Amino acid sequence: MESLVTFVENEFVPKKEFPQFAPGDTITVYYEIKEGEKTRTQFFKGVVIQRRGSGATETFTIRKMSGTIGVERIFPVNMPALQKIEINKKGKVRRARIFYFRGLTGKKARIKEVRS
Repeated sequence: MESLVTFVENEFVPKKEFPQFAPGDTITVYYEIKEGEKTRTQFFKGVVIQRRGSGATETFTIRKMSGTIGVERIFPVNMPALQKIEINKKGKVRRARIFYFRGLTGKKARIKEVRS
């Protein structure tokens, strides 16, 4: 049964080419929003908290601060509305899922940047 599911995912789900990013990176995600008849592009810029899943079901979570309130959004990698992903900064973290980042404020909430 699993092989059938992976076969269908590989054959029929269109794959988009996005740059490689990891938890701790600051990225900007551009996605399309439909409002009635109109469509527009909106962006969400924040720190990647986690990547989970694999293949067609892979998702990633981004966290940004809107004023003093933290906002998180989960994006499926194969979402048709995703237009592009830009990597703004590469971050150095020691964990795959940085949920501890939610509790940090001020200077403690900075992530060390990796220069390449």
